[in-house]
Amino acid sequence: MSVSGNIKVFAGNAHPQLADEICGHLSCDLSKAVTDRFSDGEFNFSIGENVRGSDVFIVQPTCPPTDAHLMELLIMIDTCVRASAERVTAVIPYFGYARSDKKDRPRVPIAAKLVANLLTKAGAQRILTMDLHAAQIQGFFDIPVDHLYAAPIVVEYFKNNPIENLIVVAPDTGGAERARAYAKRLNAGLALCDKRRERANEAEVMNIVGDVAGKNCLIVDDLCDTGGTICKVAKALHEAGANEVYACFTHAVLSGKAVENITGSHLKKVIVTNTIPVQQNGGPLLEGGKIVILSVGKLLSSAIKSIHDETSVSSLFI
Repeated sequence: MSVSGNIKVFAGNAHPQLADEICGHLSCDLSKAVTDRFSDGEFNFSIGENVRGSDVFIVQPTCPPTDAHLMELLIMIDTCVRASAERVTAVIPYFGYARSDKKDRPRVPIAAKLVANLLTKAGAQRILTMDLHAAQIQGFFDIPVDHLYAAPIVVEYFKNNPIENLIVVAPDTGGAERARAYAKRLNAGLALCDKRRERANEAEVMNIVGDVAGKNCLIVDDLCDTGGTICKVAKALHEAGANEVYACFTHAVLSGKAVENITGSHLKKVIVTNTIPVQQNGGPLLEGGKIVILSVGKLLSSAIKSIHDETSVSSLFI
């Protein structure tokens, strides 16, 4: 595919490799800019070419260090707006703070709404993102949001690498809809875990709902942070008589002891996408062949082309 017209694609420091891949699919060059930092740590951004009247796309997942990458994105948006870009679209493959999407206890923030306000106030006129932790986050924005899913990419992988006697497992009740969609596309059964979380980044699997004995299980989730939940689910499935346990998730945050947890778990293979630069986080997993990385570059570039050409993006949502 290729794009024509006045389009500019910029990248921050979060994931320049993905931005390069997107530009490769679009047959355009990554736009010139300075993206370094001053000695005190402040982000130093300046555009190296004319963007007046351009359709600008800024590729920047807000992955760890989340605050730094979010601030970079806000500054890049503001710069492009002040340079008279016609439209600025924030391409955020991984939307940080998405787990803070509601007040489920007293005196806690709704940080996802705050981030939405910041992006809009900075001047973003459109958001392109993938696999939000909660779909209702789209409603936090007063600007258009194109919400893509990695499911077509992951499903295609498993169709090319089929697993016999497969059952798809939701790690919690909140993920049942996502798991059901995968199960339908893979013609597999469905099970879920009754999970109770006592505090952040700690989860306890209470029990498995569904018959997994003698079956191969695929745990489906939107992200993996410390790996605590997914490893405990894998252990519970193993104790319930499952044969092999696989996992797939879109965003490989892999913070803390995630790599250690997954390496020592009952998981045979983990399928992730490159919305986040996994190479920085999953070294031993990559070397051991336990993790498979699928690219979302083509999907994002297709969405960018559709947005730029003012054609429908809905065919990419399934």
